Amino acid sequence: MDEAEQLCDRLVVMDQGRIVAEGSPRSLIEQYATREVLELRFPAGTNEAQSVHVAGIGTRQEVLPDRILVYADDGESALVEAHSRGLQPESALVRRAGLEDVFLLLTGRSLVD
Repeated sequence: MDEAEQLCDRLVVMDQGRIVAEGSPRSLIEQYATREVLELRFPAGTNEAQSVHVAGIGTRQEVLPDRILVYADDGESALVEAHSRGLQPESALVRRAGLEDVFLLLTGRSLVD
């Protein structure tokens, strides 16, 4: 997805043989994702339980098997909010949103599914 974002002028996102979105990488990211994503990693098997405490941080959350993604325009502020709620992830990373985030939202599946 990183290569597609850098090399493509236009692309389509397909889900089960159906086109669900098309456009430039930047326009798709702007339309379907926030500016930043906070990735929170908790001990294995605890993401579902932790997601209750993450709810309401940022504009939306995705609970994946290995991490919780928090979509926010300001990832650092989202991290401060998580800490103020007493959350103690094993690791936290703030990154800019990318095409993988768009794919996850539009298809409900991560690239490894």
